[in-house]
Amino acid sequence: MAVMIATIVIVGGGQAGAQAVDTLRREGFTQRLVLISDESVLPYQRPPLSKKFLSGEMAVERLLFRHRGFYDEHAVELKLGVRATHIEAAARRVRLSNGEEIDYDRLLLCTGALPRRMSCPGSNLAGVNYLRTVEDAAAIATGLQPGARVVIVGGGYIGLEIAATAREMGCAVAVLEMADRVMNRVVASRVSEYFEHEHRTQGVKIICNTRVVRFEGTGRVERVVCADGSMHPADLLVVGVGAIANTQVAASAGLKCDNGIVVDEFCRTSDPAIFAAGDCSNFFSPRYQSRVRLESVDNAFEQSKAAALNMLDRPMAYDRVPWFWSDQYDNKLLIAGLSSGHDQQLTRGDPATRSFSICYLKGGELLAVEAINHSKDYMAARKLIAERFRPDLDKLANFQIALKDSGGER
Repeated sequence: MAVMIATIVIVGGGQAGAQAVDTLRREGFTQRLVLISDESVLPYQRPPLSKKFLSGEMAVERLLFRHRGFYDEHAVELKLGVRATHIEAAARRVRLSNGEEIDYDRLLLCTGALPRRMSCPGSNLAGVNYLRTVEDAAAIATGLQPGARVVIVGGGYIGLEIAATAREMGCAVAVLEMADRVMNRVVASRVSEYFEHEHRTQGVKIICNTRVVRFEGTGRVERVVCADGSMHPADLLVVGVGAIANTQVAASAGLKCDNGIVVDEFCRTSDPAIFAAGDCSNFFSPRYQSRVRLESVDNAFEQSKAAALNMLDRPMAYDRVPWFWSDQYDNKLLIAGLSSGHDQQLTRGDPATRSFSICYLKGGELLAVEAINHSKDYMAARKLIAERFRPDLDKLANFQIALKDSGGER
């Protein structure tokens, strides 16, 4: 470890920021460590916000990664409820919204992603909810009363997870999706069809190919109007139409940004003293030979671990097989790998049995697997994709043969 590293500052108190703190202390960094978060809550898990926290099953205390004692014991300076507003890269200094300035030797940006905002007429009305923070979730939860008419704009992960939670709490739920199917950017059409069927079976109204043109209400949103003239009364409105990387403070330092903060495989930005990890980072993947930006808990954890080591001058290229998940009702969707660029798609099993997988290949190599209620396929896929597995297609198509045993060359 280089002696010159006297102060490391981490901006962002989410999954990546919390893991970076943990890794740095575990790896023996004993010098000054500062964590800056614009939220007043200690770093916490975000996945339960659309599920168990939203339904009231999980209290705020259970969301926390670590309690206050951990940060005190490990001498972590917490700057909560303040934003990093500007980075003076030449002086290696961060300016905070409360006027404070902190010098650093290494800086890690874990600023995450922000919900994409609607800009249609009425989008500034009170009651237009987005989900990013525990505070957002608490506001949405107050409207989840039995019989409440809940309208969700966007049929992605967040929208559908909230729809499932709201329906289980006795709300009347409508999901409005602009594309021709839900989760269209992230899963195969058969997976979309399966989840649409599951939601409709539960009583959720899913309307695809519909474009929201305005929100209406007196002082507060009361209904959603679509391009075809249809109106959807809303006691509660939630918008989930994607997220954009939070690059504002990075741009203030003159860092290169393009759909995220651009970093190399060592998590280093265009400034050698500044690193980035998690949802905000756009990194080069040696595995996929392309730049990617991932909104994923696993990526936030693992990339921040790599960033921590690289900040300590212990070079570690980040090249992990990404994975994602979504819980909706009693269904678990597990995805390993990235399917972009595939030239073949194959289904294992029958969706009617409520357990099946979609496999993606390129040039005969397994690229990604979407497993629905089939954790064995998913677990095998993570290992096989890392090994650049080339399955035998006949074996792969046979659901009775375990994915790990589907032959072929490695």
